[in-house]
Amino acid sequence: MKIHGINGLTLLDYPGKMACTVFTGHCNFRCPFCHNATLVLNPDSQPLKPESEVFDLLKNRGGRLEGVAITGGEPTINTDLPDFCMKVKDMGLSVKLDTNGSSPDMIKRLIDDALIDCIAMDIKASPDNYAIAIGLTSFDMSPIFESTDLIMQSGSQGKIDYEFRTTVVGGIHTEKDFMKIGKWLRGAKAYFLQGYRTSEDQLNPAGLYTVSVEDMQHYRDILLPFIPQTELRGVV
Repeated sequence: MKIHGINGLTLLDYPGKMACTVFTGHCNFRCPFCHNATLVLNPDSQPLKPESEVFDLLKNRGGRLEGVAITGGEPTINTDLPDFCMKVKDMGLSVKLDTNGSSPDMIKRLIDDALIDCIAMDIKASPDNYAIAIGLTSFDMSPIFESTDLIMQSGSQGKIDYEFRTTVVGGIHTEKDFMKIGKWLRGAKAYFLQGYRTSEDQLNPAGLYTVSVEDMQHYRDILLPFIPQTELRGVV
């Protein structure tokens, strides 16, 4: 698997666990608010990290680390992702996957083969606003719907822990988005609204801005009747 970054210790990327974070390159979306633009547009400009470096780190920190969070880029476009997850699981560690949900077949394989323990799927916007939110001119929502259905069903069966999350971006999202998302994801186990911040490695921040805390709380109030476990994250 092409690994372009390693964070040897995180308490944030895998909530509830001390973990290592692995960053893969490339992504099939072009979200203008993406904070990992280099990994999306030009990952080959970043040094490749051999898998052995990850596993050496995990061995050296045996007994302290509890899991590995795999993020990107978009990890599910790597065909050897299951093999990597299996190696991590064979070490007795938990695996969390961050994904945009565009590869439901890969997600299903990982869940069915018990290769991941937790999944965090980004919900970019309401269905009729998705193409804008992911920086494309058009988009077929079918794989996204398939992934959310699969994740919620698997979660209800106890196969996996999960959360959905949306980075709330001024200039993209409105209260109509969250009304439609609430109806779409009604009954989800957990949904987080994350605050948007600009960064130096951002894809296309023109016209985007940070939403006020008051508006974030308003969006949460819209969602609560549909998803009672809706919380704010990264909002100060």
